[in-house]
Amino acid sequence: MRLVLLVLAAAAAALATLAAPAGATNECRGFQVCAPVVGPWVVVPPSTGYPRSFAKWELSCPKGFVVGGTDAELTDRGIDVTFDAILGSPVNPGITTRRSALFTGTMVAGPARTASFRPHIGCLPAAGGGSRIPTVAHVVPPGHPTVHQVSNVKVHEGRQVVRKACAAGGTLVDLFVSRGFYGQTPPAARLVNSVHVGRSVANGRVTVVIKSGAAVQRARAVVQVNLTCTGGGT
Repeated sequence: MRLVLLVLAAAAAALATLAAPAGATNECRGFQVCAPVVGPWVVVPPSTGYPRSFAKWELSCPKGFVVGGTDAELTDRGIDVTFDAILGSPVNPGITTRRSALFTGTMVAGPARTASFRPHIGCLPAAGGGSRIPTVAHVVPPGHPTVHQVSNVKVHEGRQVVRKACAAGGTLVDLFVSRGFYGQTPPAARLVNSVHVGRSVANGRVTVVIKSGAAVQRARAVVQVNLTCTGGGT
């Protein structure tokens, strides 16, 4: 246990710029050994039509840890926040979750307005997963045919162009681009509106254009570019 605590302390120190006091959040509730990691305030696009707009953000544990708990802070009760889980039994860290968690926030109630959520994860030392399901003819257990290629781009005033593509042999399946702002309090509408993001896809290559005003000079703004690509393991 002493060694585990030392490893945990080192990992928490390495994440000092990302982690913050959990406060009233519950991502580490029930765990004796747990390192909390806090994400930025992720902007949820205002939406009242169908389908509703959403924002995604992937938050990762340090190497050697898996997600054991999740939580989020919301600026509006009309935001619905979920995270992607993996099929398997029992529902446990290392089986249902991996090193990172992909959160989705959707404004589902109320008028269109500026809103955001801040994701939290509680990280546990990895202890392996469950056993695999025997293969039956024409039937295979759920696997992981895709991978997420995530890039967090620090935003500065002016114009930035980011180009990304799946690794060799992979094919682009989906693309998420979200704006985030680190801080103890949610970003003001003026700050959110100062960061504009455009994206395009051509021949499997993604181009993201970020245009930002002077307001970002006094903020820790980041744009996450998340490519979902084929090429994951089974």
